[in-house]
Amino acid sequence: MNLRTLAAVLLSVASFTLLYGQDYFESSKPGWLEIARSTTPVLHEEILRPVAAVRAVQDPSAFQGWRYESLGAPDFHAKNFKEVGEITLDFGRHITGYFSFHTKVLNNSQDAPVKLKFMFGELPAEMNTPLDPWKGTLSRGWMQDEIVTLTDMDEWVTLPRRMSFRYLRIELLGSSAGFDFAIDDLFFKAVSSAGENQVPLLETCPEEIREIARVSEATLKECMQTVFEDGPKRDHRLWSGDLYLQSLANRYSFRNFELVKHCLYMFAAFAGENGVLWSNVYDFPKWGPQYGSYCLTYCLIWNSTLLEYLKDTGDYQTATDLWKVAKRQIEDAMTYMRPDNIFDINARPVWLFFDHRAGLDVNAMMQAAMIFALKDTYELATMIGCADEVKEYPALVKAMTKAARKAYYDKDKEVVVSGPGAQVSILSQTWMIKAGVLSPKEGRKAIVNALADPETLMPSGPYATHYLIDAMMICGMHEQAREYLVDYWGGMVRKGADTFWECYDPDDDMLTPYSFFPLNSACHAWSCTPTYFIGKYPEVFQK
Repeated sequence: MNLRTLAAVLLSVASFTLLYGQDYFESSKPGWLEIARSTTPVLHEEILRPVAAVRAVQDPSAFQGWRYESLGAPDFHAKNFKEVGEITLDFGRHITGYFSFHTKVLNNSQDAPVKLKFMFGELPAEMNTPLDPWKGTLSRGWMQDEIVTLTDMDEWVTLPRRMSFRYLRIELLGSSAGFDFAIDDLFFKAVSSAGENQVPLLETCPEEIREIARVSEATLKECMQTVFEDGPKRDHRLWSGDLYLQSLANRYSFRNFELVKHCLYMFAAFAGENGVLWSNVYDFPKWGPQYGSYCLTYCLIWNSTLLEYLKDTGDYQTATDLWKVAKRQIEDAMTYMRPDNIFDINARPVWLFFDHRAGLDVNAMMQAAMIFALKDTYELATMIGCADEVKEYPALVKAMTKAARKAYYDKDKEVVVSGPGAQVSILSQTWMIKAGVLSPKEGRKAIVNALADPETLMPSGPYATHYLIDAMMICGMHEQAREYLVDYWGGMVRKGADTFWECYDPDDDMLTPYSFFPLNSACHAWSCTPTYFIGKYPEVFQK
């Protein structure tokens, strides 16, 4: 793109509000919000009770140093809880919903309040790591420990807070010597909008892959609430980056496309005044965006989610209705382009998320992400008959691809490099492959060379690892993709995961971006995509 073309693009951005921008968005938002509300899903409910009482065992060989040992079926219901004192219960699998319990006076009359502490946790180490003094960089309030004071016995109590956990510890903190009591019943009402799995595995599917698919689907199911949440324990929000991956996994599992539509309209309804999307929105306790949280990479991937939704459903009405939202994300991103067709990450302050890996240079991958977004947005425009509005996109893709190869592809080393230090990272190779900057042959060589270099920055979590597997499949590296998926997500299964984790490094069980590993989510949306690969490529993963 030359200076004249760039100026024209920037002029179109500046004139957006005058032509249809702010007025268009502000007049459209009430209708989008109404559609979002009308598509709010019904939550399916399931009543569950604990399957075992357990005791904690400190074990250096266990994930994060702790495991639970079964003590058999719970038998505390008729016992004086003053004698029990403390008990830890295992519900058998990760669940999300609402906890209820019933107490019963066994003798005399209740002459004082009873104080109980409930600790809900996803993993054994979380349950057995002291929370205070608090060391996390996120709110202490995310931890699921609750103190309940009972002034009246012989009644049901339902905790108002939604919990997401597998293990529950109940401790008696205070009671009177004048009477005895029992916790004679308790249950959990698990909730999800997922419904039933619509895409069964082939009979030939190996057991290890089948188990990875089961845990993947359980992860997605727990995150499918009234929106596609990022994590049901923390943060309870709809993030655009997570939504894209969840929508792909949903295609090959629950096929609840109405929930995807609901989430797309929520983002549109709460777009900024300039039409740019926030990175995440809430539907609880109050609908709205997290103001100030703007992630350009997530804005662009929203366009891909809309495109994939259209392909899945043929819902041209929704795609056409939201087209200008998609176009606006590209127009905003274009303000970062230099005259030499390079995306300038320093044009103004911006959050560009690809991975939590410290020191990751994102110059090359952002160039590729922009090319990928342009391609998907042009495909979307073509499908709904709006290609004339973005007829310059193919030429821009060509120019950016040429610039990307010149700036970032080291022909001698046959790898993509990024930044002033010519950093080699797996994600730089991955995104250049996904954008089509590298041919499949070049991509295979780049991944092999990068993996062979001990200095290469590897992905630090499941979100980034998804894109590596995707790139491998694009390049025809089917066996390598299968092996990597089995090694990475299967590694979590072998360490006890019944839902996939937000953070996972096979070499660092304590990895956390929050300075305190119990804050990590053990059920996280961006970790659910094995079911996408297993379903999309059955000839690779199911035979």
